[in-house]
Amino acid sequence: MPRAETGGRQVIVKKRSAGVAVNGTLGGGMAAFLLKDDFDDLTCSEYVRLSDNPEIMTACLRIAELIGSMTIYLMANTDKGDERIQNELSRTIDITPNGTMTRQQWMTAIAMNLLLYGNGNSVIVPHTNAGLLKSLEPISAGRVSFNPVGGSYRDYRIAIDGVERRPDSVVHIVYNPDRQYPWKGRGVTVQLKDIAKNLKQAAATENAFMRSEWKPSIIVKVDGLTNEFSSPEGREKLLESYVRPQRTGAPWLIPADQFSVEQVRPLSLNDLAIKDTVELDKKTVASVIGVPAFLLGVGAYNQLEWNNFVQTKVRAIVQNIQQALTRALIINPKWYLQMNFWSLLDYDLSAMSNILLAGADRGYVNGDEWRDRMHMAPAGLKDYVRLENYIPVDMAGAQKKLVQNDGT
Repeated sequence: MPRAETGGRQVIVKKRSAGVAVNGTLGGGMAAFLLKDDFDDLTCSEYVRLSDNPEIMTACLRIAELIGSMTIYLMANTDKGDERIQNELSRTIDITPNGTMTRQQWMTAIAMNLLLYGNGNSVIVPHTNAGLLKSLEPISAGRVSFNPVGGSYRDYRIAIDGVERRPDSVVHIVYNPDRQYPWKGRGVTVQLKDIAKNLKQAAATENAFMRSEWKPSIIVKVDGLTNEFSSPEGREKLLESYVRPQRTGAPWLIPADQFSVEQVRPLSLNDLAIKDTVELDKKTVASVIGVPAFLLGVGAYNQLEWNNFVQTKVRAIVQNIQQALTRALIINPKWYLQMNFWSLLDYDLSAMSNILLAGADRGYVNGDEWRDRMHMAPAGLKDYVRLENYIPVDMAGAQKKLVQNDGT
């Protein structure tokens, strides 16, 4: 019998065939009666958490792991273009953001809160010492709530373990902004709720079918007018006498005038169309979350589809994260954080080598940059050279064929 705690008052819920009676003390002896459908909604008999669905969990975790593998650069706007800065701040953010986990675990936890656990919200609390950033703590979704200030659509407070904080005191990353409160995320809960229910039901149907005692391995057609077939005991005797062999692999010996063994196919999962339904639901999950269907086991790997997934879905989420981190953590107006999503693209190594070598012929790429992309150690090849005997770029105009007889 289900029990519920309502502010110290215990409510006992009894389910009946036609309706439901709720007995207990509710504000002084009040009783409530519910219809059966209302009872099912109240008790959430078909509720499926998205994090318990293997397909949804797999899709979100794959995106989170990809984001967690990216290097986080601290960049600066300069007169010569944007350059990477390497200092204690960049080391804290990219290498040691949290003392209890690796950077990969740290960023994966942030992304999973954003995509799945936090329903479109991920909160990080920065910890400082003497004004210097020391660590960044990702807060689990169950510890966080978002409260509008006086019903305002603009201002709000973030309550962590019941203690309210101002939004500018933490890092609040939002995914799929809410229609009414744009500062709060919605995630993909609504779109995936019914699909998760369908996938759960398909798995339950398949498990029940595989465990069913009414799924015979073979069907034997017999003469129904025989006396032996008229009772359960007689049918069991026939099975013992003719069908069940004395040893494994022994042939069957059956009367030709009473038995006929044919290839009658029992009901299978294909007949129930479960496979097609599950594949369709998996494709829908992949479409809603934004991952290629082959990540969920539907279809084959496609390089173009993968690169499009990285350049669109992953890149959009990454830009959201890096902008939120920059706004909350970086004080210098010329500095910003950038995550290297280019490292996730799938390029053939020989094609990448040819592209870089073409850039080297024009002085755009030096030898060490080529070696870095080929996963080789630097060799001191820092000069930018051009075709025509590969002379340094700053001496390109001093070639003999460009010098006139008078020395000009």
